[in-house]
Amino acid sequence: MAKDKSSTAYKVVADNRRARHDYFLDEIIEAGLMLTGTEVKALRAGKASIAESYASDEDGEIFLINANIPIYKQGNRQNHEPKRPRKLLLNKREISKMIGAVQRKGVTLVPLKLYFNEKGIAKLEIALARGKKLHDKRQTDKDRSWAKDKARLLRERG
Repeated sequence: MAKDKSSTAYKVVADNRRARHDYFLDEIIEAGLMLTGTEVKALRAGKASIAESYASDEDGEIFLINANIPIYKQGNRQNHEPKRPRKLLLNKREISKMIGAVQRKGVTLVPLKLYFNEKGIAKLEIALARGKKLHDKRQTDKDRSWAKDKARLLRERG
């Protein structure tokens, strides 16, 4: 039986659900992460948080800042720091596009999802995002609730 290409074959470790509420997401890019061995083992245990993290550029490279990967309990004295900056692995073209977008007003790099792909490699989905104002958040909530009500009404009618 052939594998279905549309199905997702990855394990999500951490998800930033708040990002879709707080930001307009323009472009989503998949990036690799430069990790140590104990960080990978802690991620495989499913313990990570990217809710308060962000990505920034330093000397022409992009780093993930403030992501919390807790210490691996079975690790020895060579364990990692939980909130150290981690380098993102991207092409030069992607890096230059992101740095150019961040230098424009109101655009930031927000991590959305940390996961292992089908080959078992840790990946991070990051997005170019613009912040929402309070009235934008209210409008999004109104639209979402109206879509739910409309679906319910259509189901009741048949």
